[in-house]
Amino acid sequence: MPEGDSVFRLAARLRTSLDGGTLSRGDLRVPAHATDALDGLQVLEHATHGKHLLTRFSGGLTLHTHLRMQGSWTVITPGRRPPSRVLPEIRVILAVEHGPTAYGLNLPVVDLVATRSETDVVGHLGPDPLRADWSAAEAARRLGRDPGERVAAALLDQRKVAGFGNLWANELCFLRGIHPDTAMADVDVPSLVDLGARCLRFSATQPGAHQVTTGNTRRGERHWVAGRAGKPCLRCGAVVQVTAEVPGDPGRRRTWWCPRCQPLRGTV
Repeated sequence: MPEGDSVFRLAARLRTSLDGGTLSRGDLRVPAHATDALDGLQVLEHATHGKHLLTRFSGGLTLHTHLRMQGSWTVITPGRRPPSRVLPEIRVILAVEHGPTAYGLNLPVVDLVATRSETDVVGHLGPDPLRADWSAAEAARRLGRDPGERVAAALLDQRKVAGFGNLWANELCFLRGIHPDTAMADVDVPSLVDLGARCLRFSATQPGAHQVTTGNTRRGERHWVAGRAGKPCLRCGAVVQVTAEVPGDPGRRRTWWCPRCQPLRGTV
């Protein structure tokens, strides 16, 4: 699943291609909005909140989309069309007059809402380090309100902090030397929040830095633990461990850690 930094970068790409333009074609190919035409509306801006993308139009309308595991966007220059094999996957078409066309493919979430009602679709989310209204104090408060919760599970809860997905949950635990099963009561929450915010911002905005947590862009060495089960830790050489899924996680996501760099309290 794309994380907040990925969606932030996507918004920047769509912003460059669409913002300020008038739609010559605006189709939503989902049952709930199949008869809603966006033709003639101006694309005002693209904003994000965590993993959610908000495309705002004139007329007080906002297109809310979410990629989840399978969704993607592609932008095609004027005069070109997407390959015929992907046509059945198209859920959104946004074509700018005399400009490019953006196609949303396999988007599992496509909502058209009044801009004044955006809180109906994103109001449940926690603070986002990539937004101007970011509050580190509120993020720390939300993360710490359940002292017995596992740190990996807390970081994945978008109601507490918006934008961290499984890659960042695992990598932040490594960088702080915390076993992912550690209870929040045993975590320096403000320091974790500060590190996470800095990492997400750097990944979202710096060229060549997207989700490179080690500083090394070589294949297989971009991450400390995520996706490296059975391989030697890049810091100490111990074998990286993996758990099949985070307990209670509906996304059935895996958890990786180094047993030497991230010992669980009470274990050797």
